[in-house]
Amino acid sequence: MQIISSHAEFEQYLGKELGVSSWHTITQEQINKFADATLDYQWIHTDEEMAKNEGPFGATIAHGYLTLSLIPFLWKQIVDIQNLKMEINYGIESLKFAQPVIVNSNIRLKAKLASIVNLRGVTKVHMGIEMEIEGQKKPAFTGEVVFLYHFITT
Repeated sequence: MQIISSHAEFEQYLGKELGVSSWHTITQEQINKFADATLDYQWIHTDEEMAKNEGPFGATIAHGYLTLSLIPFLWKQIVDIQNLKMEINYGIESLKFAQPVIVNSNIRLKAKLASIVNLRGVTKVHMGIEMEIEGQKKPAFTGEVVFLYHFITT
């Protein structure tokens, strides 16, 4: 895990891979809870019998937005950003879902610092991300996420 405490420290990683998170298993319980939270009960996600017998994947799949929502959790396994007043999820750019995540699959996040800029004391970073699926050649998705970091200055 990388530890970053300032804009200058962050800048040193420009163009470099920051790391890879641990594997996380997508369970049916997590899929069902996400469906409850988002009111998205499409059968391909929540009806195990129908997905097994009639679905194209032989099992339920995670919501694409469920996998996307795991970015902050997995990101914090890659980098510990310290010395902060505040951090903000600012945006997502050029996101592309490449393949579904079948229930009980293991996923992990790979991150690379694509760009960094100092906006009058606020660090804006674009992270190139890829959500890997264990045992699969294609990722669940690729794209760029944008974070704002307000470091404490002395």
